[in-house]
Amino acid sequence: MSLVLITRDDAVATITLNRPEAMNALSKALRADLAAAMRAVAADEGIRAIVLTGAGTRAFTAGLDLKELGADTSNLGAANATAADENPVKAIELCPQPVIGAINGVAITGGFEVALACDIRIASTNARFADTHARVGVMPGWGLSQKLPRLIGISRAKELSLTGNFLDADTACAWGLVNRVVAPGELLPAAQALARDIASADSGMVRAYKALIDDGYALPFGEAMALEAERSSAANRAVSADEVEARRQAVMERGRERAG
Repeated sequence: MSLVLITRDDAVATITLNRPEAMNALSKALRADLAAAMRAVAADEGIRAIVLTGAGTRAFTAGLDLKELGADTSNLGAANATAADENPVKAIELCPQPVIGAINGVAITGGFEVALACDIRIASTNARFADTHARVGVMPGWGLSQKLPRLIGISRAKELSLTGNFLDADTACAWGLVNRVVAPGELLPAAQALARDIASADSGMVRAYKALIDDGYALPFGEAMALEAERSSAANRAVSADEVEARRQAVMERGRERAG
């Protein structure tokens, strides 16, 4: 059985973590297969957007495989791994296309970190989030301690991380952790529809814009503004008036089609 499945619908790839019997826990083999899958779609110029989800309805991913860790403590090194084959967050972050997390069930600890690595998150009503690092005695090494406070505020992040309590999907949406919540049967269609919207835009522009947002977000505000000015000036010098007008017309036509 393949631990990671890839399906493709035109310009949208859907990647599924496929260990439902183990709540899609991130074993060493699954992490390596996920990295290979992300590299494959990243290299495919025809793929313009990616949906990442978990098999079944119980779990997006329950995080690092604790049974595997318990059998050999040297496996704890995965919590601080920097290479994509061991660190699924890095595997996702290296992908130039936008990645939409379709959070179908629980996202626990390392699984929470994988969800945070996605550019956009849509949750089913079955989704729940928990950071149990403090309870299992392992410090986060894939970015959760810094990303979560920036997304939901430092006090809320401390509440989650220092208690290990679960956060339901509706509260996650109210706190800005996920973009929206849908019924379980609507999750993949909603995520894939959003991916198709992204895929309908110019691929090079989408990739460059994603990189600008991510690179700027990692900087102090003043430096981020300077980065935008630098990249904007360089890119916009290469744009012709005819290109702008053609794309404006396409945007107007798309708006008319959506309005019915």
